[in-house]
Amino acid sequence: MKAPRRSIEIAVDGLPAPRWRKGLSRFCAAALTAAGFSQWEISMLLCDDRKITELNGRYRGRNRPTDVLSFPGDGAGTGVVAGDIAISLDTLRRNAAAFGVSEQEEVKRLAVHGILHLAGMDHGRGKGRKMLALQERLMEELKTVRIIRE
Repeated sequence: MKAPRRSIEIAVDGLPAPRWRKGLSRFCAAALTAAGFSQWEISMLLCDDRKITELNGRYRGRNRPTDVLSFPGDGAGTGVVAGDIAISLDTLRRNAAAFGVSEQEEVKRLAVHGILHLAGMDHGRGKGRKMLALQERLMEELKTVRIIRE
């Protein structure tokens, strides 16, 4: 039996590449499997607030930084749902401090959040409980998967 086709590409823009990129790739692979998306291919951009503000302005009309953006690809008919996720490490650090969690936990949460958006889920007006409940269930299931080796 052929192994599931899965690819996680991680690029960095506007800041030094974090040492934990490979760990994030392993976590994303585990998250995709846990969410039932083992055939997916995703690209992830780790960037600064400047870059994510540019993307947020261009694609959502909001000229301000955000923590995570998801751009679903067109996997229609291929069996593979591809998409792109951008995460601002500047905003991630502020979020971690504000929520009293480690940066590792916050990057995991943002990665899962982005993956669920790629699946077409949304957390706006009334729909959010299901997405956010699944996000937290996946976070619990994946809590032992380490990104950053301490």
